[in-house]
Amino acid sequence: MSDLRAMDREWQALEHIATLVAVIRLDGAAVRVNAALENALGVSRKSILGHYFGGFFQDDELIHKALVDARAQRFSSLRFEAQLRRSLQDAFPVHANLSWWEEEESILVELWPLEQQVRQDREERVREQALANKELIRNLAHEIKNPLGGIRGAAQLLELELPDAQLKEYTDVIIHEADRLQALVDRLLAPHRHPHTVGDVNIHEVCERVCQLVLLEYPQGLRIERDYDTSLPEIRGDREQLIQALLNIVQNAAQVLVPQMAQDQARITLRTRIARQLTLGRKRHKLALELHVIDNGPGIEPDIKERIFYPLVTGRDGGTGLGLPLAQTFVQRHEGLIECESEPGRTDFRIMLPLTD
Repeated sequence: MSDLRAMDREWQALEHIATLVAVIRLDGAAVRVNAALENALGVSRKSILGHYFGGFFQDDELIHKALVDARAQRFSSLRFEAQLRRSLQDAFPVHANLSWWEEEESILVELWPLEQQVRQDREERVREQALANKELIRNLAHEIKNPLGGIRGAAQLLELELPDAQLKEYTDVIIHEADRLQALVDRLLAPHRHPHTVGDVNIHEVCERVCQLVLLEYPQGLRIERDYDTSLPEIRGDREQLIQALLNIVQNAAQVLVPQMAQDQARITLRTRIARQLTLGRKRHKLALELHVIDNGPGIEPDIKERIFYPLVTGRDGGTGLGLPLAQTFVQRHEGLIECESEPGRTDFRIMLPLTD
């Protein structure tokens, strides 16, 4: 009995991991599945338990062969690539590891979705790059800021000594450009200066505030469509930082839609949904918020698509390349992440934020 309780405790731990896990008998029937597998298959646990597990694969011969070898005691572990079926969705590729569980005389099945692994690797790269950018920006901004003050001060003193008032236009240029660079440096340092004030936040109030600000800036030719899941609970976060993050993304979308505005064809959609069993920062969350910002613009240029969250990278004339990196920084402060998919006619920025478990 104590062994059974210990096994149940071990299995409970598997309920909170991202790996898809099942235990199958030698006849192929599933006797245990974790929440990640249940969610990936898109069917209830009751629909999996007691049923032949090979039926959830495109090619059940792989499972059948493993069962034959297990009954003949010809393997201790087996690895292969396979396609896992999903309810009402396309099958998706997984890396499978089957190992013999002697205590239970059954087979432990571990599945790693390949697309999920790719996404996690990409997420890890984004986080590592964000940390590197943060340190680089902080050091660079301070190195620029100190001499910038000296340049501006010297220009002001020089202006007082000029014998010809017409020469003042040259010192005005120096002072103006120094002020412009100072404003840029202040924006670079902004995320590191703002305190993180956490409270209960209604994400739809955040969306409506951003809509109000953007429509005031672009009153003609732009339509913002709302597709909200009103059942979403409040999240714990910094309201002002979330507004700024979303505003940066929506403003970017509006700026590239200016040609469509002239034809009254510019559209931005804000869509909120619940995501279940989502992995963020290699941590599995039972519930998460997905906020999509979708526009019908020309799409992101392929040569910068992978670098849009890097500072000073922009595909727009006159852009600073700071809006998206700052948005990513603010969202990462909430243990979330921003991803982007883009093609001509449709760009989708997806903000993912964990909800309280």
